[in-house]
Amino acid sequence: MSASLFVVILGLYYCSKESYQSTLGRPELIGPTEALVKRVVDFYCELKISPENVAILLQLFKVDKSPKLLGEYTSLDREVAVFPMVIKPSHEGNLTCVAKAQNNSNIEPTVSDTQYLKVVEPVKGAKIVVPSGQVEFFEGKTLELRCKPTVGNHVSYSWMLNGQLVSQSRLLYVADDYLLIKRTTSQDSGSYMCVATNEFNKTDVFTANSSEVVITVKDLVSIPDISFTVLKEDSHNYSAMVACQTTKGTPPVTFSLYNRRGSVDNVTVDKRDVTFKVPMVLGRHLGWLQCQANNGDGIEYSQWISLEVVPVGGPVTMRYDYDIGENYAVISLRFYCKAAKGSLPRYQWFLNKTLLHDRGSFYYVVNQPPEESVLILSVGRSSTGSYHCEVSDSFDNTTAISSKMLYLDKEELNRLRSLVVVVVFGCFTFLVLLVSICLCIGAKSSQRQLGEKSLISQSTMRMLM
Repeated sequence: MSASLFVVILGLYYCSKESYQSTLGRPELIGPTEALVKRVVDFYCELKISPENVAILLQLFKVDKSPKLLGEYTSLDREVAVFPMVIKPSHEGNLTCVAKAQNNSNIEPTVSDTQYLKVVEPVKGAKIVVPSGQVEFFEGKTLELRCKPTVGNHVSYSWMLNGQLVSQSRLLYVADDYLLIKRTTSQDSGSYMCVATNEFNKTDVFTANSSEVVITVKDLVSIPDISFTVLKEDSHNYSAMVACQTTKGTPPVTFSLYNRRGSVDNVTVDKRDVTFKVPMVLGRHLGWLQCQANNGDGIEYSQWISLEVVPVGGPVTMRYDYDIGENYAVISLRFYCKAAKGSLPRYQWFLNKTLLHDRGSFYYVVNQPPEESVLILSVGRSSTGSYHCEVSDSFDNTTAISSKMLYLDKEELNRLRSLVVVVVFGCFTFLVLLVSICLCIGAKSSQRQLGEKSLISQSTMRMLM
């Protein structure tokens, strides 16, 4: 081997050795991926490849928009760097270790892989915030609540209403710490509480319950119903007791009574119905009345009703019909009672002058005021007797008018029914016989006419011959 070739080989060897010794390997960052706030945690940075007798500066950074130095360590002879840290919420993020040769700018720094650190701060002091500030409002509005813990991160939330988990079907939107219910109803009223929870390493669970916030969702009043009865003050004075009521609406409710000229009266009550007293004269039309209801978020109006009461007047008439069973026997009967006039009639039925109540063993009463009343009977021995009805003003029983009496007897009723059947059947039979006789006479007459025509034809033929 020539001397020049040996020199070249030796030079390449020493250059390669110097290059290897002046190169840093990639450091390795070792440490937890999750840590609790205020706990002391150690992170380690190890550099396995580095030049001999060169001091290496190992630095721990949090990689953010701009890197933030968390610690430094000078390593001699490849010592493993230790970075003890008191964990703060700001430490959460990507961490990395950087290795640099001290006092030697010819050696390029190297960087470890990043490692994400999750910092958990146990949740405490949960509180419900109502952004609108309203805890009492009417149905149909939006309910928005927010759960705000004093401290804590990585928090999940659940909501309780009167101690029960809020139904997911009732929720329009839940995200992070928000609860939002649109088109609320009174069913959404109650005590709300939020439960804030976070956990560390899936083993330690931290929970904070808020104090309860009472939400009241009030029902709007429904369209009121209006009606009236008559009160007899004395023999000459009467009053209309006008009832206004709503089936829905959170009290207090203000009811107002109006006629065509304006307001008659109004009152605020802690219930959903009220009665107004209005003077009246029987037999006269006193105008029209309307009821209005309002519990704070709009007025609802009843229909207009006519304030007129016609006293009961005669005559009082009764009629009846019946149902038949096998063998044409009457099995049930209905009496109908009706007065010639009267706005507020009261009907009473009597059997042998004894008052019949609404229901008995063989009858029951169906009142259809003001038109009429119906007494429905099962025909039998118990129902035999004389029936009549009386009609009076519902507000004055001294005005009773009686119908004529009708006597009911099962045997007589069925005997009469049988006689009617016999008569009808006899008439039908007579008609059948009469039609048959007419047909026979018609047939014989037709035959006679045909015979006469035949004789005439024969005589005509002889004359022609």
